[in-house]
Amino acid sequence: MEKLEKKYGLPTAVCLVIGTVIGSGIFFKAQNVLQATGGNMLIGILAWVITGALMIICSLQFATMATKYEKVNGVVDYAEATCGKSYAYYLAWFLVNIYYPAMTSVLAWVSARYFGVLFGWSLVSPEVLTLAGFFLVTSYMINALSPKLAGKFQVSATVIKLIPIFLMAIVGTIVGLVNGTLTSNFSNVLSEAVGGSQTGGLFAAIVATVFAYEGWIVATSINAELKNAKRTLPLALVIGSLVVVTAYVFYFVGVAGGATTTVLMEDGATTAFGNIFGGVGGMILNVCIVISCLGTLNGLMLATTRGMYAIASRDEGPKQALFRAVDPTTNMVTNSSVWGLFTCSAWLVYFYGANLTNGWFGYFNFDSSELPIITIYALYIPMMIRWMVKEKEMGFVKRFVLPILSILACAFMVFAAVYAHGITPYLAAKENGTFSFPVLFYLIVFAVIMLIGALVKNSKTKTEE
Repeated sequence: MEKLEKKYGLPTAVCLVIGTVIGSGIFFKAQNVLQATGGNMLIGILAWVITGALMIICSLQFATMATKYEKVNGVVDYAEATCGKSYAYYLAWFLVNIYYPAMTSVLAWVSARYFGVLFGWSLVSPEVLTLAGFFLVTSYMINALSPKLAGKFQVSATVIKLIPIFLMAIVGTIVGLVNGTLTSNFSNVLSEAVGGSQTGGLFAAIVATVFAYEGWIVATSINAELKNAKRTLPLALVIGSLVVVTAYVFYFVGVAGGATTTVLMEDGATTAFGNIFGGVGGMILNVCIVISCLGTLNGLMLATTRGMYAIASRDEGPKQALFRAVDPTTNMVTNSSVWGLFTCSAWLVYFYGANLTNGWFGYFNFDSSELPIITIYALYIPMMIRWMVKEKEMGFVKRFVLPILSILACAFMVFAAVYAHGITPYLAAKENGTFSFPVLFYLIVFAVIMLIGALVKNSKTKTEE
C-alpha cells in the first residue's frame, strides 16, 4: 500500500498554524472588542491576551503529546493513545464530517464576500455564492492534485497576510503617538461596557475574540507528512501560536492609532487603513483580507482532504480500502479528498440557507462556523484527563499542571460558545416573544451525524474482509 511521503518541513507547519488562525477575524473583531468594552483599550488588549493565553496553553499540551505520539493524524493519534481506538474514531468522524468542512465552507464564502466588496456585490448575491463554490473547488484541486503546491501556497499566503498586519501595527502605532490619537484612545472610555461593568465588558470581549483564535489544531492533520514530526509539530504549534497572539495584540494597538475609538466602533478598521495609507487603504485592506481568507481556506481544505484517510487507515469506517488509497503519482489521498469536497459543499449550502437567507431550516438555523467549537473543545477534555492517568513517567508539570490548565481553557471555550450563541440569542428572542436556542439544535444535528458514524464504524465490504 502506498504511504504518504514526509514532504513538509517546519516553515510549512508553522505557516499552517498561523494561516488557519489568522483569517478574516482579525480584521473585524477589533471593532467587536471595542464595542464590548465601551471603547476601553486596556480591557480590549487584556481580552486578546487572555484568549491568546488559552490557545497557547492548549497548544502546549498538544505539543507535549506530539513529542510522544506519532501516527497518521495528530489529534486523532492523541485521542487513540489516551482514550482508545473507539474514542479516536468518533473524534475523527466529527472532524471529517462537521468541524473541518463546516469551517472550510464558511471560509470559502468569506473569501468570496470580501472579493465581492471590491466590485460592490451584495453579501448574499448569486455572484458571491458562485465565487464561493469556485474557491472551494479550486482549493480542493490544489490540495488533491499537488499537495506540495498547496504547502507552498500556505507559506506564501501567510507571509502576504502578515505584511499589512505588522505594517498597521508599526505605522499605526507611530502615527497615533505622533498625532495624539493613540494616547487619547487609551485615556478615554466612551461608553458603558457590556453588562454595565468592566468585568462584564472583559468577558464579552473575550467571547468576541475566542473565534478569531480558532483553527490552530489543523496543523496536526499533516502529522504523517511532516519531516521529523515529533520535533517539527511541537515547534510549529508553539511558534505559530506565539506569532498569532503577538500579531493580534499589536494590530489592535496599531488600528487604534489610525482613528478615534468612536470611528472604529462604528466603521471598523477600514477607516484606520484609509487615514494612514491614503484613499487606497480600504481597497488594500480588502485585497489583503481576500488573500488572508484564501490562505485559511487552503489550510482547512488541507486538513479536510485527509479526514477519511485518517479513519480508513485505522481499519474503521465505510469503504476502508477505497479511502485509504494513496495515488502513486501525486502521493495524495484522492478518494478521501473527494469526500472532503462533498462535505464542504453540503455545509456551504447549509451555511447559505441558514445564515444568509430568511432561514431555510427553521429551528435548525445556526452558525456552523462557530458552534462546532462547543464540541471540539469538549472532546479534548477526556484526552487531558486520560493523559494525567496514563503518563506516569512525565514530570509533575507536564503530567498534571499543563493538562489541568488545558482542561480549564477548554471548559471556558465551551462556555463562551454556549453563552454567545445559546443564552444571548435565547434572551433576545424571549423579549420578542419567540423561541431560539441554536445550541440545542446544533447538538441535535451533531448527535445525528455521530449516530451515522456509529452505524458505519465497522462496515467492511466482502473484498476488504
